[in-house]
Amino acid sequence: MRVASLYTMIFSRTSQYAIQALIYLATQPRGQPVLNREIAGSLGVPTAYLAKILQDLSRWHILDSTRGRRGGFILRGGAERTSLLDIVLLLDGVRVERECLLGLKQCSDETACPVHRKWKRVKHEMLDYLGGLTLGHLAEAVERGQYRLSDLPQVRPRS
Repeated sequence: MRVASLYTMIFSRTSQYAIQALIYLATQPRGQPVLNREIAGSLGVPTAYLAKILQDLSRWHILDSTRGRRGGFILRGGAERTSLLDIVLLLDGVRVERECLLGLKQCSDETACPVHRKWKRVKHEMLDYLGGLTLGHLAEAVERGQYRLSDLPQVRPRS
């Protein structure tokens, strides 16, 4: 199984795009709205799909959204302290904690699949790790050039 396949089994495409967009917004000048189409174009993700995700994040008070000529999305104050785990749980719910690696509907200690016991330990370690990663820390790492957000080269760092 390829790593990319495993990753999409763990996080939905929605969570992946949300995390990319939030880190992107965290790298932008504070207080300056960024248009959905700019974010989508910089990350190489579908504009309409990203718009829905960003609207949901606004409803959940992670982003501020303004309409009009100078409108766009802004990371809400304090949101840089939001962990990746918080974002994934908001978007994917507890399925991330409960999902079976093999896709079985019933997989627990009592009805374990062949990889349940090892996967349970790895999954808990991964969730703990995600709980310690914040948007702010990841944005700083992207700005330093340590990480990239997309396969596209045009993500610009905060000035």
